[in-house]
Formats: sequence, C-alpha cells, structure tokens
Amino acid sequence: MIVDIIQGIGGIVISLINVYIWVIIIAALLSFVNPDPYNPIVQFLYRVTEPAYAFIRRFMPTNLNGLDFAPLIIIIALQVLIVVLSSILRSI
Repeated sequence: MIVDIIQGIGGIVISLINVYIWVIIIAALLSFVNPDPYNPIVQFLYRVTEPAYAFIRRFMPTNLNGLDFAPLIIIIALQVLIVVLSSILRSI
C-alpha cells in the first residue's frame, strides 16, 4: 500500500516537472517576440522561470552570441530528472 502511495506521489511530481518544462518553453518562445511586460501572464511566466535561469547563470555562462541557453540547459536537466525518477519508481 505504501508503495502505491509513493508511486502516485512520484507520478504527480513527474507531471509537475512536465508542466514546468512547458512553462519554460512558452517563456522562451515569448522572449523572441518581446511581449508586453505588464501583461499578467507574461509577468507570471517570468516570475516562475527567472529563479531557475538565475541559478543556472550563476554557475555557467549561458549567453552565446545573443542567445540564452539557460532554458535549454534546464529542460535537459529536468528531462534527466524525469528519467531517473521514472526508473526509481519502476524499481520499487
């Protein structure tokens, strides 16, 4: 019974990580079109993604010829985390 609860919580965590990946993708695409900074949706996306970007930028330079690779690095790291969590949950 406890194994089922752990797997359920793990499934929810994996789903939340997938939602965050989509938020990062949407925020990265919005950065190409220069949206209205006073739009509440744009403000929400920037408030949710900027802490993760700042964390990555603290450890490595991510700006190369005007392109910011922080979203790509975060997405790859989150995908690796999903694979690791999935394998752990399957082994339980």
